[in-house]
Amino acid sequence: MEYYFLLVNVFAFFLFGLDKRKSKRKQYRIPEKVLFLVTFLGGSFGSLFGMFYFHHKNKKKKFLFLVPLSCFLWVLFLIFFL
Repeated sequence: MEYYFLLVNVFAFFLFGLDKRKSKRKQYRIPEKVLFLVTFLGGSFGSLFGMFYFHHKNKKKKFLFLVPLSCFLWVLFLIFFL
């Protein structure tokens, strides 16, 4: 289980960085629903760190609300079910 969370968070961080890079180069972007899917599947902390490290999607209210919410929900899940 620990390896899953490590990998999904590294992957989420990587996706935010890749999407930022594609944004700067005017290339095909990673859809927001994919970013949210990875976030809610356990990559919320990697997504949050990626948002602020790469300065990407950190002005969109949807991301500013849902990514921290996902972090909060995962913390609750880990506390109550593990």
